[in-house]
Amino acid sequence: MLGKLFGRGGEAAGDPYALPVVRKRKGGTYAVRALGDRRVLALVEAAGAGDWEGVKGGLGAFDLGRDHRVLDELADVDGVEEWIGRAVEEDGGHRAAALLISGARYVIWGWEARTSARAVDVTREQWQVFGERLALAEEQLLAAAELEPSWVTPWRRLLTSGRGMSLGEDVNRARFDAALRRDPLDLEVHIDWLSQLQPRWGGEPGEALAFAREALGRAPLGHPLGCVIAMAHIEEWVESEVAGCLESPAVQAELRDAADRSILHPAYVRSLGWQQDFNVFAMALSLAGERHTVRRVFQALDGAYTSWPWTYLDDPEEQFARRSRRS
Repeated sequence: MLGKLFGRGGEAAGDPYALPVVRKRKGGTYAVRALGDRRVLALVEAAGAGDWEGVKGGLGAFDLGRDHRVLDELADVDGVEEWIGRAVEEDGGHRAAALLISGARYVIWGWEARTSARAVDVTREQWQVFGERLALAEEQLLAAAELEPSWVTPWRRLLTSGRGMSLGEDVNRARFDAALRRDPLDLEVHIDWLSQLQPRWGGEPGEALAFAREALGRAPLGHPLGCVIAMAHIEEWVESEVAGCLESPAVQAELRDAADRSILHPAYVRSLGWQQDFNVFAMALSLAGERHTVRRVFQALDGAYTSWPWTYLDDPEEQFARRSRRS
């Protein structure tokens, strides 16, 4: 979307939409906000102000039915749930977009109610609110998918809500297949399914990594789908009780190969939100103790930090900065 030619700090050469970079004095890192794009920032600010007209006007620059990361930015805005329902009811011409944004927001809002605590530590009241919000999200996302059959973004969010509501393998597999019919190489859909395959969600050990390898085998050179390998190893680390479980020559070699075939390949396009792809590899390679490719990845990032997937670690931004300095 924004092309390949990016300069220092992730700003596209001559890109009029690139946000200015404000680095921390120590280490020179910075958190990427609004995907580093002025148009996305304007969308987020309009959503925060409850300005549906402003949101609608800003959406023209994007394909919300495929731009998962733009939808993520909108769904993360606190308070959207307070006004988006009116847009759903009153704006027939943009009802699908309003349903999609509302459904995506209710998925996140539902997980906020549940919190990241272990299931046994979640109160009955929290479970009730969690279920109510996810049920509404399901209704709205399915309605959006019906109104716009070509959209893939509702199906990715339905994977998340379906997992939270324990709808079962058959339902979630059908949703995954529906998403792939719309985009067989969609990265976010594959990463969401990777979560579904984890033992904590009922998967078998090694199943997610096998899925990631198969997915990479289908991807053309330079495609970001290589991130599924990095994310699969991060998930292996999350599931393991051994801190250094990734520190093996075999894992390091697989991660190097996946990076070379995807984000570090000349055919890779640094589209909107590309920094997250690099952060996924940066975390996986650093957890694996890899010393060479990780340096290339951190150099390409030039201090650009995205919260995901570092939130798996305590003090995530500091972890990013520390590991970046060591590379």
